Amino acid sequence: MEIRIAAVGRARQDPLIQTYNEYIKRVAWPVRLDEIAVSKAGSAKERKRDEAKALLTSAGMAAKKKNDGALVVLDGTGKALSSEAFAKKLGRWRDDGIGVVHFMIGGPDGLDESIRSRADLKLAFGPMTWPHLMVRVMLSEQLFRASSILSGHPYHRA
Repeated sequence: MEIRIAAVGRARQDPLIQTYNEYIKRVAWPVRLDEIAVSKAGSAKERKRDEAKALLTSAGMAAKKKNDGALVVLDGTGKALSSEAFAKKLGRWRDDGIGVVHFMIGGPDGLDESIRSRADLKLAFGPMTWPHLMVRVMLSEQLFRASSILSGHPYHRA
């Protein structure tokens, strides 16, 4: 199974990038990150629509087909899962032959409904709003934790 993360916003020099990279290199699955430029459109609605097109194109999901894999959107209104439940979900997709799990992180205005409505899972890291680089770090750590749980590695001790 492959993990693909598409995130609006470009990371510059930031300590969080190093933290993200440290966790990602430990994940059992191959991980690809695509950074999408923040739209410069005039309204939030137009920016979200532009970013949605770019996110879906980046993921090769411009027209969703059955073999596109699973789509997870990171959204504050989504479902908060325990680490064990998140690992179980990824394990189920892996065991069901899902080849790619796409994670999408929106820009400052959030994700367009055209992406949110297609999601197989709307995932929240709690009801608070998080900086986008912090979301990347939290996702990378949870991906590492999930792969550790599924492999029986002692990293996760809960």
